[in-house]
Amino acid sequence: MAMNLRLPPDTAEALRERAASTGRSQQELIREAVENYLGLGTETLPFRGSAADLIARGLARPPEVPYRRAKKMLVLPEGMNSLDLLQREDRF
Repeated sequence: MAMNLRLPPDTAEALRERAASTGRSQQELIREAVENYLGLGTETLPFRGSAADLIARGLARPPEVPYRRAKKMLVLPEGMNSLDLLQREDRF
């Protein structure tokens, strides 16, 4: 069955980015999400249940704000990488 799906701009952007980062198509991600929601698919997540179920059981917290694109990226000083941030002595 063919259908059109209209998503809010933020949701559409999040879907595009997830598809790009996972190398999967947007259609594949939507199909899997719908099948899992209806209990028809095999979940790829390490837990079972909807977000609402996980929140109700205290296993997850609801998002504080909806998905949005990051406005500013952290720029590290020349010669420093993210591993340097993790290996600092003052972290402990």
